[in-house]
Amino acid sequence: MKRVAPPPQRRLVTALDVGSSKVSALIAEPGEGGELRILGTGQRESRGVKRGFIADMERTEAAIREAVEQAERIAATNVEQVFVGFSAGGLISTVASVEVEIGGRRVEKHDIDALLTVGRDSISPDGRMILHATPALYTLDGLQGVKKPLGLHADKLAVDIHVIAAEPSPVRNLDLCVRSAHLGVEAIVASPVAAGKACLSEEERELGVALVELGAGVTNVSVFAGGMLVGLKSIAIGGRDITDDIAAAFGTRRVDAERMKCFYGSATTSPRDNHDMIELSPMGGGEEGAEATRITRAQLIHVIRQRLEQLMNEIADALKELGFAGPFGRQVVITGGGSDLKGMADYAQGVLGRAVRVGRPRMPGLPEAHSGPAFATLAGLAQFAASNELDLRQVAAPGHAPVKPTGGGVVQRLISAFRSSY
Repeated sequence: MKRVAPPPQRRLVTALDVGSSKVSALIAEPGEGGELRILGTGQRESRGVKRGFIADMERTEAAIREAVEQAERIAATNVEQVFVGFSAGGLISTVASVEVEIGGRRVEKHDIDALLTVGRDSISPDGRMILHATPALYTLDGLQGVKKPLGLHADKLAVDIHVIAAEPSPVRNLDLCVRSAHLGVEAIVASPVAAGKACLSEEERELGVALVELGAGVTNVSVFAGGMLVGLKSIAIGGRDITDDIAAAFGTRRVDAERMKCFYGSATTSPRDNHDMIELSPMGGGEEGAEATRITRAQLIHVIRQRLEQLMNEIADALKELGFAGPFGRQVVITGGGSDLKGMADYAQGVLGRAVRVGRPRMPGLPEAHSGPAFATLAGLAQFAASNELDLRQVAAPGHAPVKPTGGGVVQRLISAFRSSY
């Protein structure tokens, strides 16, 4: 009797975004051309995460389990491994440069392998946990911005390796939460890396762009140049702070303050704001028969803009600190749930003095409920999972030189390298 071969096992990727306001999951199947077919999504309120850090293990574990189970039911499949987004502060982005001599002959594959091995061994975590160690631009005898050195002649071959590291404890807590929900962790991915994949075009990442993720508890500011993330900074302010400001200013519950922000809030003003009235739901429910309290839309927007002014000033300081200035520091993309606030792009453009657009995930087939900027990290995680990017993540061998942080100069160097390569 002829034995029938079992059907080939489907390759699925599962993304899990554990944020301060929501936990969301996405199951997708990569196609032959690299496109992703969305099979199922799930979402639960996040009650155990503050400022991107795990604050309540049990609540976070329950939300993870429920979000993934919902996605599994829709996809009619079970998953075992997930790619997890890390959005807490404390991320460090550095660029390490390493070089090897090859004596003027053609670059062979073993030369590139040897170079990457040297690069891997030169990375020192310095007490942090390495999330990404990705080879970016190659340099041949001083010519920067070479993407594919294989087959070219050179005396010296060098490479820039982009390293993103985080404090170990928050990463371990996130990893433990996911594993406690009976899921394996394929990789923990820095949120700016994932969001950049979802929202930015390849040309934007090459020529220079700043990505601002306005999350519920944390705002991540990252700068891309030469096709990679070259600097980032976290700000401990998010959309939930605006909600809390509204709740405190008008004596209402957080859930009602969030509703007011979403339906009536805006980052920009208009003459009608003084005439549009909003009915308040009092904190304790109010006395029976008492007249409902009302405020003008202008009062609500005034509270929102006070917090936005503080946030935008910190974003501007972060961009300056990251060296995002000059002729290439003109394009800013805002994403995350906070960018959904009405008029946010216009307000940011006026304050920052740069062109600003809202970044939405570039992924066909996303359900409408998950296609907004609040789900950029989730979509980017799935794209990262399907991309199979080369990563040199390893703890460095002792005794090697550590990776030294680079300032704003690396941005200009990478951009000029890519422009000169056209």
